Amino acid sequence: MKSTVTVTEGQNAFPALVREAENGAFITITRHDNPVACVVGHERMRAIAETLEILANPQAMRAIKAYKSGKTTFGTVGDIPE
Repeated sequence: MKSTVTVTEGQNAFPALVREAENGAFITITRHDNPVACVVGHERMRAIAETLEILANPQAMRAIKAYKSGKTTFGTVGDIPE
């Protein structure tokens, strides 16, 4: 299936669009050649939402920045006080 379909094509092939989205496809729906909607599988949308939550969390972003710059140290489970 194509990655871009018109509204009419999407209406006529909705079950196939859903199956494609379940398999990881990202399908753009157009009207008069302009993108108006997307069909995205549930798992992929959850991953996108989780990524947005992390990017919006200043503490998480500081931790990622520290890790990338090599300033993060790791311990073991035994290092955690009881």
